[in-house]
Amino acid sequence: MSRAGPTEAPFRTRPGTPVEVLRAFLRLGLTSFGGPIAHLGYFREEFVVRRRWVDDVSFGDLVALGQFLPGPASSQVGFALGLTRAGWAGALAAWAGFTLPSALLLFLFASSASLWTGPWASGLLHGLKLVAVAIVAQAVWGMARTLCPDRQRASIALLATWIVSAGFSSLHQVLAILLGAVAGLLLCRGEGAAQATSAPAPVSRDAGIACLGAFVVLLVALQLGARRWPHSMLALFDAFYRSGALVFGGGHVVLPLLQGAIVVPGWVSDDAFLAGYGAAQAVPGPLFTFAAYLGAAATPSNRLSGAATALVAIFLPGLLAMCGALPFWRMLRTKGGARAALSGINAAVVGVLGAALYDPVWKTAVHDHADFGIAVGCFLLLTSWRLPPLGVVLIGAAAGMAVGARAAG
Repeated sequence: MSRAGPTEAPFRTRPGTPVEVLRAFLRLGLTSFGGPIAHLGYFREEFVVRRRWVDDVSFGDLVALGQFLPGPASSQVGFALGLTRAGWAGALAAWAGFTLPSALLLFLFASSASLWTGPWASGLLHGLKLVAVAIVAQAVWGMARTLCPDRQRASIALLATWIVSAGFSSLHQVLAILLGAVAGLLLCRGEGAAQATSAPAPVSRDAGIACLGAFVVLLVALQLGARRWPHSMLALFDAFYRSGALVFGGGHVVLPLLQGAIVVPGWVSDDAFLAGYGAAQAVPGPLFTFAAYLGAAATPSNRLSGAATALVAIFLPGLLAMCGALPFWRMLRTKGGARAALSGINAAVVGVLGAALYDPVWKTAVHDHADFGIAVGCFLLLTSWRLPPLGVVLIGAAAGMAVGARAAG
C-alpha cells in the first residue's frame, strides 16, 4: 500500500484553542482593508504560509466553496478555518474576531448621526456617497473582467441588468440569479470539472443536513413572520437574513439586496444608506458589517439591539450554508453541471451589481459636474493609482466637505 501524498491528509497540525483562533482573527479584523479578495490573500499568508494551519489544496477548496455558496465568502472561509482548527468554539471565535471591530466602528458612526449637522457634515456625508460610486464601479469593472470574459457570460450579465432594472426589488434580483444559473447550464458547459482534492469535512453529514434544513426553514418562517408583524424586530431580522441568504459573490454584491430590503420598505433613507456604505469602506474587516450601521440607523430608539439583530441575521445564512455544504463539497465540485451553473450565477451577479451602480448609487449621489468629477477622480485613484480604499475614502470625504463649504459660503 502506497503512502498518502502530502495533499491527502490536510489539517494534520495539532488542534488549536478558541483563544488562539480569536487572537489571530482579531488581528486580521483590525488590519484587513481592501475587500473580500484582499481578505483571502491575508488569510492565505496568515494560515497557510505563516501559521501552517492548512495546506494550499485545502485552503483552495474552502475558497472555492465560499465562492459557490450564498453569503460573504471571506467570512465563510474564516469561519471554516476556525472550525477546522478548534471546533465550533473556534469557528465562533474566528467570526467574532474578524467581524466585531468593524461592526463596532459602524455602530458608533450610526449612533453619532445627530452630530452630523451643518454644511461640513452634509458635505462629508455627500463625499462618502461619491466614494461609494467609485467603490461599486471598481467592483463592477473588476468582476466583469474576471467573471464575464466571453460573449456568453457577458450576455448573461446584460440580461440580469435588464431584469433588475425592470423592477428594482429582491424578487427581481433572485429571478435574475436563477435565470443566470439556467443560462449557465445551457451556455457555459465548457467549464471543466474541477480535479478532486481532499476537501476538508469537519462537519458530519447529519450536522450538515441539519444546517441546510435550518437555512431553508428560517428563510421561509421569517418571511411569514415578517408579513404578520411588518414593523417588528422579527421583520428587521428577516430583511437582513433574506439579504444574506440570497446574495452570491458577497462583498459589494449585497448592496442591491440590502437596498431593496431596507430602503424600499422605509427602514432607512437612501441618503443614510449610501452615507453608511461609504463609511463602511473606511473600516477593516468584512463589508457585511455594514448591516450593523443599518440596523442601528433603522432602530433609533434601541440602536444596540438593532445593530446586533442585523449583524447576526445577515451572517447567519452564509455560515449555515458553509456548515451544511462542507460534507458534500468534494463530490459536488467535480460535477460539470454545477460548475456551469455557477459560471452563469457569477455572470448574473455582475449584472445585478451593474444595475445597482446606476440606481440607487449613481442617481442618489451624482447631481452636478463637481460630483461627477469627484466620483471619477476617486475611481481613478482606486484603479489607476492603486490607492488603498481607506485613502480614497479620506480624499473623497475631504472633497465633499470642500464642495459643501463652498456651496454654503
